[in-house]
Amino acid sequence: MPAGAKTGAETGAETGAETGADVGPDGVRLLVVGARGQLGTDLVAGARAAGTAVLGVGSRELDVTDQAAVQAGLGYLAAQAAEAGQRGVVINAAAYTAVDDAETDRAAAFAVNSDGPANLAEAARRLGLGLIHVSTDYVFPGDGTEPYRPDDPTGPRSVYGASKLAGEQRVLAAHPDAHVVRTAWVWGATGGNFVKTIARLAATRPTLKVVDDQRGTPTYTVDLAAGLLELAGRTVPGGVLHLTNAGETTWFGFARAILTELGEDPDRVGPTTTAEFPRPAPRPAYSVLSGAAWTSAGLTPLRPWRDALAAGFAATPDAFRVPAGG
Repeated sequence: MPAGAKTGAETGAETGAETGADVGPDGVRLLVVGARGQLGTDLVAGARAAGTAVLGVGSRELDVTDQAAVQAGLGYLAAQAAEAGQRGVVINAAAYTAVDDAETDRAAAFAVNSDGPANLAEAARRLGLGLIHVSTDYVFPGDGTEPYRPDDPTGPRSVYGASKLAGEQRVLAAHPDAHVVRTAWVWGATGGNFVKTIARLAATRPTLKVVDDQRGTPTYTVDLAAGLLELAGRTVPGGVLHLTNAGETTWFGFARAILTELGEDPDRVGPTTTAEFPRPAPRPAYSVLSGAAWTSAGLTPLRPWRDALAAGFAATPDAFRVPAGG
């Protein structure tokens, strides 16, 4: 891979066959950007398990804010795909996600969440590559009362949300055939997230208070990755789609479910309000996303969030449990 776009291991196992408009594992070669994060890790693992050729890069191997490095990195993917007779697709899971820090670090948030995706989109279009860019529920104002559809009016109330919306707009302006996939309340075995925070607090405190006036859908990275990989192998018109696990709850309800999976008494969790826990960046009160456009495109909907939580604990229990004395 060219200088400025180094890589780790690549798998080239290829199985399956093309059927209709779908492209099987042997027809796609993937580049996962942000491969060390909680979603990126599961994207690479899921692709390898499916026998899809995949290259995973983190920020140390590919700085998305560096146009030259992006061009070189995507050029490498395009060349490898062409040589193998495959279709190259970039999945961008890289993001500045420190929601509160972004309020005072606007330049960094916009560099990674807006400039970076724009660089990827421009290079992908020039090189004839597909692009899937992962975005967020924070692009909406959060004052809705029914699940947001992809074409509903946006209106971010935080710098983070504004930076992600700018990234969406620049991706589609530069590469109209690209896909922007919004998701919400992501958790998984890698990195820090709400599930791990609740598990840690439950190990050290007799009771917990969690906000009960913010509503959304917890989304398991293994399931989200599977959906994105399905999209990468399909022929679907470009644009915005939403993808989360099914159903909805509040952070309070989510925390109670986590304690249940830990084998603890969920009544140790009590409800509170957002007003009692002010944060630098405002949180959306309502973040439920409609998956209707996803299923209408012939893509597989994700299972209910509660089933996914149980599956996550069963698959990687040590990732979510605090060791005794830890």
